[in-house]
Amino acid sequence: MSSKNVWNATLYDNKLNFISNYGKGMVEWLNPKQGESIIDLGCGTGDLTFEISKSGANVVGIDASKEMIASARNKYPNLSFLIDDAKSFQMEKTYDAVFSNAALHWIKQAEKVVDSVSKALKPGGRFVAEFGGKGNIETVLYGITEVLEEEYQIDATERNQWYFPSIGEYSSLLEDYDFNVQFAQLFERPTLIPDGEKGITYWLDSFADDFFYDFSEREKLHVYEKLKQKLLPSLFKEDKWMIDYKRIRIVAIKKQEQKA
Repeated sequence: MSSKNVWNATLYDNKLNFISNYGKGMVEWLNPKQGESIIDLGCGTGDLTFEISKSGANVVGIDASKEMIASARNKYPNLSFLIDDAKSFQMEKTYDAVFSNAALHWIKQAEKVVDSVSKALKPGGRFVAEFGGKGNIETVLYGITEVLEEEYQIDATERNQWYFPSIGEYSSLLEDYDFNVQFAQLFERPTLIPDGEKGITYWLDSFADDFFYDFSEREKLHVYEKLKQKLLPSLFKEDKWMIDYKRIRIVAIKKQEQKA
């Protein structure tokens, strides 16, 4: 089953901009330089594409969501953005770097993504990425699984479109596609969701829609309320939602071509 999630770019920018704010630290890991050619893969509404461009690098943002790309083009008309799929994008030239923040956990066919990234890079080019890792949002996932089973006898695993690999899994995958992994880290990053008690509703509407794609608005509200009650004891502290994010951070270099 492919993801049925449809992005609301306005909601993403207004209520969930913590994603881009965290990602600014990843731009430092990328260390873009003037004149470099860089792809921002899964660019969303383009905020980090813009951050990268401040270095003087020539950057193109790619995202599969036409809603996100429309917003990015409106916000940053002087930058280049393409609607394309991370699993199958093809570029006319090769690039110095591919950057990705908070996007790759949406794609279960990770080998296709890594293959596309490898083909887009020059030998010696770098791949710098951060995304959800093993154990990411574990409490939320457990809650969704329980509520769907109890209320609707639905197996949540069949609707789960997220990919949260371990360091070992992802590093091995990169090595299979001719990358040398220079840095790999799995770390906890408890993340504050803005807007108090309403924050979890915005989060579920934006990120968990695959679980509820065939639900009416009334059914969604019912599920959300049940889910809130399950999550409150562990994730709602001092009138704030703090979700149990765990992230993978990767820096990998495409191997140089072997001389004959």
